[in-house]
Amino acid sequence: MFTGLNAFPLTPLAEDGIDEAAFTGLIERLAAAGVDAITALGSTGSYAYLTRTERARTAHLAVAAAGEVPVMVGIGALRTRHVLEAAEDAQRAGAAGVLLAPVSYQALTHDDVYGLYADVTAELSVPLAVYDNPGTTHFAFDDELYAAIAKLPGVASIKIPGVPADPGEARARIDRLRALLPDRVTLGVSGDACGAAGLAAGCDAWYSVIAGTLPQAALAIARPALAGDRAAAHAASERLAPLWEMFAAHGSLRPTAAIAEQLGLVARPCLPLPIRGLGEGERARLAGIVADLGLDG
Repeated sequence: MFTGLNAFPLTPLAEDGIDEAAFTGLIERLAAAGVDAITALGSTGSYAYLTRTERARTAHLAVAAAGEVPVMVGIGALRTRHVLEAAEDAQRAGAAGVLLAPVSYQALTHDDVYGLYADVTAELSVPLAVYDNPGTTHFAFDDELYAAIAKLPGVASIKIPGVPADPGEARARIDRLRALLPDRVTLGVSGDACGAAGLAAGCDAWYSVIAGTLPQAALAIARPALAGDRAAAHAASERLAPLWEMFAAHGSLRPTAAIAEQLGLVARPCLPLPIRGLGEGERARLAGIVADLGLDG
């Protein structure tokens, strides 16, 4: 679960809550594609916008639909009490692990964040992945904090936000992190444009947004990268450069939702208000990219 390709699907919403049929279809699609793991209720899964009941139901649906593929469930929330409630619900649903981001409204200190992970890991019976996503949480980990949290019991992986573009610098960055972390803790790269580079630099996992909607396109990058074929992985990633440019301009959530809507995987609109998705001009541009690249799987 903390190695290989981990796919982060959308949680499509309907007027009265989760679109359960569409969500189940997304999970079944990922399992059939052969991803190594699935993470429900990541940032792409809009966890911060859902009620406890909706999150618990989403976790249950994901585990039920994934079959033999392990499911990790996001448990981030503003209050530690609510994080612990989400963790309890995820474990009851049968999650194989949990993913925790330091969600905040008031700015968090390093002591706050360390205390959060210490409090949560003390109550868990499944492993935890640390979710470093400063673009959404507005909190940036430093290496000292990585090292301290990684020593807590049950911490199994750290999801870093990317690697340097230069291959030598990327490898040096991963090597420095590995020297700070226990052997049991894996490193996972995020930021889909960095997926091939992160795996080539020695990351154990790619925590991927696009894999949650276009698993075959992500597998075309991940499989050669994990097998040591850096050239093939780089070529597969470069092929998706127009998509990565859309992600850079609009974030990953809105373009991913638009692709899923275009392909009929979810109904439109599928995002939680007030998020309204891409405008019509950008949707048309994205539709052209999807068609030109043959991104239908």
